[in-house]
Amino acid sequence: MSTIHARLGHVGIYAHDKQRLEQFYTAVLGLIVTDSGTGRGGTELTFMSANPGNHHQVVLVSGRPDTNGFNPINQISFMVDSLSDLREVHERAIAHGATDMRVVSHGNAWSCYFKDPEGNTLEAYLDTPFHVPQPHGVALDLSKSDAEILAETEALCRQDPGFMMFNDFTARLADRLAH
Repeated sequence: MSTIHARLGHVGIYAHDKQRLEQFYTAVLGLIVTDSGTGRGGTELTFMSANPGNHHQVVLVSGRPDTNGFNPINQISFMVDSLSDLREVHERAIAHGATDMRVVSHGNAWSCYFKDPEGNTLEAYLDTPFHVPQPHGVALDLSKSDAEILAETEALCRQDPGFMMFNDFTARLADRLAH
C-alpha cells in the first residue's frame, strides 16, 4: 500500500448570511467568486479562491444550523506572501468588522488571527526562515519594520533548544515522510 500525503485543498463553511461572508472574504483576503449555484438539498454554494491554481479554497454553503454558541470550525488558515500582506490583511480585517484580533509570532510563522462576521476563526500567516517546536507564540508588533521583526524572531527562536533553520526542518521532514 502506498503512503498518502494529503494537503489542504479547501474548506467548506456553513453560513447564516452567505452574502455577508462573501463580501468579508473578498474584501479582507482578496478571494474572488469562481462559481456559485445550488447543491444537494437546495443549499446555495459559493466557491472562492485567491490562487489561480485552485478553483476554490473556500466554499460557502447556505443553511448553517443554530449551534447554540459552538462553532464547528476551529480555524481556516490562509498563507500570504509577505509581512506587508499580513499588515494589509490585519488592517482590512479591522476595517470590515473582524473581532478577537490576535497577532503572534510562532517562530516558524507570523500570524494574524481574527473572527469573521459569523464567528469563524481565520488566520493569515507566512512562514519564517526558522523552526522551533510548536506550540510557540509571542505577541508580534506589526508596526515594526520587516528587518526588526525578522531579527527579533530569530533572536527568540535561537533561545529555544529545538531551534533550527526551516530548510533543515523541511529536509528532515521529507526524510521522515519518505520512510
